Amino acid sequence: MKLFITGVEGYIGCLLAPFLQARGHDIVGLDTGYYRDGWLFSDKKLVPGFPRTINRDIRHIQAEDLEGVDAVLHLAELSNDPLGANVPELTFQINHQASLRLATLAKAAGVKRFVYTSSCSVYGVANGDEPMTELSPTNPQTAYAKCKTLVERDVSLLASPDFSPTYLRNATAYGASPRMRFDIVLNNLCGIAATTGQIVMTSDGTPWRPLVHVLDICEAIACVLEAPKDAVHNEIFNVGHDTDNYQIREIAQIVADVYPGCKLTFGEATGDNRSYRVSFAKIFDQLPGFQCTWDARRGAAQLHDVYERIALDAATFDARPFTRLKQLQYLTASGQLDPQLFWNY
Repeated sequence: MKLFITGVEGYIGCLLAPFLQARGHDIVGLDTGYYRDGWLFSDKKLVPGFPRTINRDIRHIQAEDLEGVDAVLHLAELSNDPLGANVPELTFQINHQASLRLATLAKAAGVKRFVYTSSCSVYGVANGDEPMTELSPTNPQTAYAKCKTLVERDVSLLASPDFSPTYLRNATAYGASPRMRFDIVLNNLCGIAATTGQIVMTSDGTPWRPLVHVLDICEAIACVLEAPKDAVHNEIFNVGHDTDNYQIREIAQIVADVYPGCKLTFGEATGDNRSYRVSFAKIFDQLPGFQCTWDARRGAAQLHDVYERIALDAATFDARPFTRLKQLQYLTASGQLDPQLFWNY
């Protein structure tokens, strides 16, 4: 298939493109380049090279960019809760409105499939006792999560016999990527352990979070593309594995175990009430070929090995290109981006 991947230079995208190329697909990428400064390590097995990439903001995509494309894989949004809360109106403009416009253009251009990377954060607040399924009510707590629910709702209205959207509600991602992110929980805790030798939790760590390795997200996307249309048409799938529902304190303990001698302490309960467990039964039952090959302990060991190999230090760990909010604040403050997050060139 000819695939159009938005956010191809991001944390997931830079792994997804070669992952799909290895399965025989032809890739065209799009990325505006916000995080191009951040390249943590090189690994030709993970990223042998980049596909042909259009350097453009998602808000400037044109119909001709999608000519001859069989499927659009949409990853490019303002990613994570702190970034979404920075300028909420821009989050809605980019994550919701531009995503809907992309899907509309794709349908008009004759694109057959549209894969949207959504998030389990749409579940927001739950008591953690009953795992959330794709039929559970959503309860988004942030601009980022609210936009995910809006895109799912509005793109679903575009579904037709000739246009099949699929929505992948990914658990919280983790794992090594050259375009690294240190602002997601497992990656962050491993970085703290590697650079300080201790993990000092400011909360009691009781909230629940589901996790999924970045390469298992790539596997889910590949399986959607290769599945019969009837199996994925206008369907929502939680992406992860039932055994990878963890309390934050359990994630911290896994990381501490991987770093011998790491001291782990916990604080008091905080006002952050986001807590949810998720059921992943549907994706294993209904998506042909899908499986998770990673778990949090193996992912922490992978990160340990990468961080040790590159001698990760505090300066690199704290560097702006590896934290979404820091990087966009820098690009804006330095005049490289205007207040609407368009490049000034």
